Amino acid sequence: MASNPSDSALEVEKHHLSRDDTNQQYVQDNLGTADNKPDSNLKDSLEREEKGVVVGHGSAESGSVSEKRLGRFKSTFRRYKFVLHLFIWMLFTGWFVAGVVLHRKDLGWLIPFLLYLCITIRLVTFYIPITVVTKPMHLIWENTGVKFANLIPERLRLWSGAALTVAVIVIGSFASPESEGNTRANRAVSLFGLVVLIAGLWATSANRKAIQWHTVIVGMLIQFLVALFVLRTKAGYDIFNFVSYLARSLLHFAAAGVAFLTTPAISQNTYFFFSVIPAIIFFISLTSLLFYCGALQWFIGKFAVFFFWSMRVSGAEAVVASASPFIGQGESVMLIKPFVPHLTQAEIHQVMASGFATIAGSVLVAYISMGVNAQALISSCVMSIPASLAASKLRYPETEESLTSGRVVIPEDEDDKPKNALQAFADGAWLGIKIAGMIMATLLCIIAFLALCNGLLGWWGRYLNIPNLTIEQIVGYICYPIAFLLGVPRGPDLYKVATLIGTKLIANEFVAFTMLTGDKEYLEMAPRSKLIATFALCSFANVGSLGTQIGVLSQVAPSRGGDVAKLAVSALITGALSTFSSAGIAGMIITNEATYISAPAT
Repeated sequence: MASNPSDSALEVEKHHLSRDDTNQQYVQDNLGTADNKPDSNLKDSLEREEKGVVVGHGSAESGSVSEKRLGRFKSTFRRYKFVLHLFIWMLFTGWFVAGVVLHRKDLGWLIPFLLYLCITIRLVTFYIPITVVTKPMHLIWENTGVKFANLIPERLRLWSGAALTVAVIVIGSFASPESEGNTRANRAVSLFGLVVLIAGLWATSANRKAIQWHTVIVGMLIQFLVALFVLRTKAGYDIFNFVSYLARSLLHFAAAGVAFLTTPAISQNTYFFFSVIPAIIFFISLTSLLFYCGALQWFIGKFAVFFFWSMRVSGAEAVVASASPFIGQGESVMLIKPFVPHLTQAEIHQVMASGFATIAGSVLVAYISMGVNAQALISSCVMSIPASLAASKLRYPETEESLTSGRVVIPEDEDDKPKNALQAFADGAWLGIKIAGMIMATLLCIIAFLALCNGLLGWWGRYLNIPNLTIEQIVGYICYPIAFLLGVPRGPDLYKVATLIGTKLIANEFVAFTMLTGDKEYLEMAPRSKLIATFALCSFANVGSLGTQIGVLSQVAPSRGGDVAKLAVSALITGALSTFSSAGIAGMIITNEATYISAPAT
């Protein structure tokens, strides 16, 4: 289990912090066509990027003027950069100190401290290289973890790591006292379901001999440790509660825009069109602005480096898995656009599985406005990152050589980059309108089609003395074993949760969450059942999303369309199982289920 991370981690940092060197090496060594010549289009675009040339935006003269203005601005910024950074640091230092003095007893100190620490670290890294910290960390790791691992015979290291992971999961699940809805018997069922899930992925693996068990074991361990931190510790609860508070606050900000366009009374309306759609549009616009500023790529890159080093996955897989919960299954693929035509089949499977295993930030805001608990949704998304990596490598292990096996790179796409922040914000708003319109049209058609199918089934069932036969009834019985293995208490809730899971798989999670938060029969479920259902529904794993994944990847890399279509169904099942594993672990850990079953008041 333990390994020497020094060389690989240093290489990750070198490529992650020096994109120009990476691009040159990528073009020279890795991107070859059938006749061993580099891809000229990609090479030209990377060369233009290095020279600072803006492609497709006006004449050469106008581009020259723009470059001169930009050059003057950069020169002025570099001259006074230290003063600006010092002012920002002093401003937040004063804010943090004053906040601790005035509100340490009522508002707390942890969240302000973490924000102040992040800002301080980011400002310091502008002047001090990160290797000042990482090199001592590597040295400590080499003299502690690596030496300890070397004491274990090589043939026993994997088994030792597996035993440690099993011990952590068992002790973490059963050591806490029982609660009314979370007995040790229920936890045992959830644990048994997790074992069945892993065994099923292994039994159906495309190549059992090629499975990298390090990735699988570490992925399951990270998933469980994240769950323990978030769902059992006060610090983890406070941090994720603060993140969920920020997500819920977006609803109020979007409501201000609705009030301006209509009336304040209408902005408080809970109808889908007036509450959910505006929040989606605003969030996508805000995400586009953060992406233009580079903040989102920086955050995703840090996540990716961690999973790259700890789980030994390729850089492309780490980037997409880390980005999927924030920007969605289609947009995350665009972060590795130059590499998509050259992905291995295992990487394509992983890229799609990561998209199916989580939800995007835009729809997360929508579900919060529908009454789903924000903290449960965010926890599920973060837990599903390592889960999707582990499950995909178990179901479809790597058997080829990856171009990004030794680095994490997020290339920039200069062709479609906005001219400034205002254009980025406006482009995001237009994209939000298109996505919101697609969601409305899809929901309308799916719900109408389900009603049509239920009408036909009801007519057909009357001749067999089966009144009110519906698709929901059928998928409820089919998914009954899944609900049982997740740890849902035995009784009427088993069938209800199974119906929600089946509806989510054949329709989408919007329809299932609408049933969970709006239908009386589901509102009456036990807190444990609602909790497990919330975690199990939190993903894009449904039949309709197959079209999105196949369409995006086939458009980015037309030559890989056959591989994408061949792997899509397997990736869908793997993504769904990844989410189910998070639901089962939540069922083993959470003892205060009532805290997570409804959206707390903002």
